[in-house]
Amino acid sequence: MNQTEQRPKRSLAEWVTFSIATLILTVIVGLVCYTWVNDKHEPPIVSVTNKEKIREVNGQFYVPFEIINNGGETAESVQIIAELKINNEVAETGEQQIDFLSSNEKEEGAFVFSTDPRKGQLTLRVASYKSP
Repeated sequence: MNQTEQRPKRSLAEWVTFSIATLILTVIVGLVCYTWVNDKHEPPIVSVTNKEKIREVNGQFYVPFEIINNGGETAESVQIIAELKINNEVAETGEQQIDFLSSNEKEEGAFVFSTDPRKGQLTLRVASYKSP
């Protein structure tokens, strides 16, 4: 085989395909670099708040809540506890568990009480979570 043999020139289709593949690879590398530079390396910051007014249906009192993760990392198995105290004694408690809460994600739910929470002191709090 002679080393001076010339290779056939690339066709237009080969150049177009090569250009598109190079563009896609460049975009992927750029997105990975962007994510790496801008990624928050903060632990989960989980907070829970009452979302709406308490509503009563058939003698049950529904307390809606919203939970949000303002941190940079994901939280798993987030445990929320509601505690109703009347006359400084715990009258009822409730517990919820959110399986997965990624960064800046919100979830909604409700606690159900048989005693009117407006007659006492209602506390909603995040009890625990685990890191993935």
